[in-house]
Amino acid sequence: MSAGPIPGVPSGPVPGPVGRGDRIDSIDTLRGVALLGIFVMNIPTFALTGAAFFNPPAGGGFEGANYAVWLVSHGLFDMKMMAIFSMLFGAGVALMGERFGQTGRSAVGVHYRRMGWLLLIGMVHAYGIWFGDILVAYSLIGMLVFLLRRLPAKWLLVIACALLPIGMALSGAQQAMFEWMRSSTDPNMVETWEDVGSMFFPTEEFLEEERQNALGGFAERIRAHAPDVLMMQTWVFAVFTFWRVSALMLLGMALYKWRVFDASRSTAFYATLLAAGLLIGGGLIAAGVVVNHRNGFDPVAFFGVVGWFNYAGSVGMALAWIALVMLVCKSGVLRWLRASLAAVGRMALTNYLMQSVIAAFIFYGWGLGYFGRLDRIDYVPIVIGVWAFQLLARPRWLARVRYGPMEWLWRSLTYWKPQPMRRGSAS
Repeated sequence: MSAGPIPGVPSGPVPGPVGRGDRIDSIDTLRGVALLGIFVMNIPTFALTGAAFFNPPAGGGFEGANYAVWLVSHGLFDMKMMAIFSMLFGAGVALMGERFGQTGRSAVGVHYRRMGWLLLIGMVHAYGIWFGDILVAYSLIGMLVFLLRRLPAKWLLVIACALLPIGMALSGAQQAMFEWMRSSTDPNMVETWEDVGSMFFPTEEFLEEERQNALGGFAERIRAHAPDVLMMQTWVFAVFTFWRVSALMLLGMALYKWRVFDASRSTAFYATLLAAGLLIGGGLIAAGVVVNHRNGFDPVAFFGVVGWFNYAGSVGMALAWIALVMLVCKSGVLRWLRASLAAVGRMALTNYLMQSVIAAFIFYGWGLGYFGRLDRIDYVPIVIGVWAFQLLARPRWLARVRYGPMEWLWRSLTYWKPQPMRRGSAS
């Protein structure tokens, strides 16, 4: 039985979810690479003290193999995978608007329902599983950048370049504030810095409290990290996430319009982009590592010039990743791996949430409770295991059904009717 007409929407054929034959394989492959890479950077936030994000020596070990894990993660994945995912999200917004436009119908209603349901999914993920959720930010920013989808690519690039430095400037302002707090002799400010500074230089008391919060039951964990979620969705969103993600989504729209993501540009174009991204982005990141060592990994400096190296360099490195994946897609090599990555990319929402559930089960108290017990090198096998599972399982899943479980739910809610799940069923 078909659903009745939606009030306020003209009757007739309505564009539905993108079918398998309509998808751009290179985009799905790139999304799969980003999705797997994101887990490299997310798992430490489950496994280690939160201070280790700003102050790497604070947790997980920082010598020998542990240092090598941090260096590779920082150089190749930290902020790079988020940059790719943000660009692809923007490209997806432009793609959906374009395909609706080809039918002569508006994408407004579908897009805002889509973002609204993603916001709800993100809130459940953030408060129920992991404070570092990015879906809430993507849904809110996606509502805004949608309004700019028809701009020419060059103007999208101009706006992106104008927005990106704002996050750097606000981060620098935070550094100045922390430096002032740290150097103040005012008794009230000294006390305030003791509280704030414990997030960067954790005391034994702070670490024990953090450990108890992580190892509590499910309800206790939710209560303990609710303030972290609130901070991520308010302060961090306002001074960092909004500016960077908005810029990257707009850049993704521009790259989509320039046909960078469909592997149709020349080999010389992608080779040049790869070389430039590695030279500029890699150079900035390497310089940041050197400066960080000279500063003794001072977490306050992380918010200023030290952090700026990776903030800017990660965009160049993300473009290098994009160019590399497009070159592989153009070449036709590694067919099995590309097919598996594309399947992972088509189930990105399911895989992203599954990664969080797996990590939470391993490290939190309502699961195995390994929080704070593993060094960086120890969770590498976990990452590889999750990668292997998703690469092997996803093609088999999609050989039988159209969508991942969360993709099916999201699409069904967006289009106001259950989507056909099994292959061969009528759409």
